[in-house]
Amino acid sequence: MNNEREKDPEGFDELVRIICDLYRQAIELYEQGTHLVSTDEKTGIQALERKHPTRPMKPGKITLYEHEYIRHGTQALIANLEVATGKCISPSIGATRTEADFTQHIERTINLDPDAGWIFVVDQLNTHRSASLARLVAKRCQLNIDLGKKGSQGILKSQKTRMEFLQDKAHRIRFVYTPRHTSWLNQIEIWFSILVRRLLKHGNFSSVKIL
Repeated sequence: MNNEREKDPEGFDELVRIICDLYRQAIELYEQGTHLVSTDEKTGIQALERKHPTRPMKPGKITLYEHEYIRHGTQALIANLEVATGKCISPSIGATRTEADFTQHIERTINLDPDAGWIFVVDQLNTHRSASLARLVAKRCQLNIDLGKKGSQGILKSQKTRMEFLQDKAHRIRFVYTPRHTSWLNQIEIWFSILVRRLLKHGNFSSVKIL
């Protein structure tokens, strides 16, 4: 059993229901001009070059992969799965996944359809509840309000207050947070799994650029 559910079964189940209901409504929302997007980061993707070539499959023998690597660095991927279309849209790839990286990623995604509604399903990582993200939503939703000051007052005071603001249903751009330890509830994780199994697991990358 999920430890988070043990703490508050009714609250946990309600959060799961909200997200599942959104997934069910994804096509209807899309037709009404609102993008439902599952978003997360995949960090530490390594550019691994195999020391020796792969030996191809032969009659009676399986493919043989070299298990020793030369390491050429890592990249972080921030990706969106648009639930209604099943497409990965506006991915961001770079050396880091800081608060600034995530906020810039969200802004680039919004710019695909700047006047539309956007609902982002994300986990509760601190960069997903940041002050810069709250400022971005306020700006793009044209909310002429005092956001306060990070660490001391108002909307920006804490992760809790910022999270409450970011998930406000009245906003054209908002976030929906999965309960802790429920990566299975975020559909982008399915796409990440496919990426690993079909490409990264057997990849051979001689540089970060090629990766």
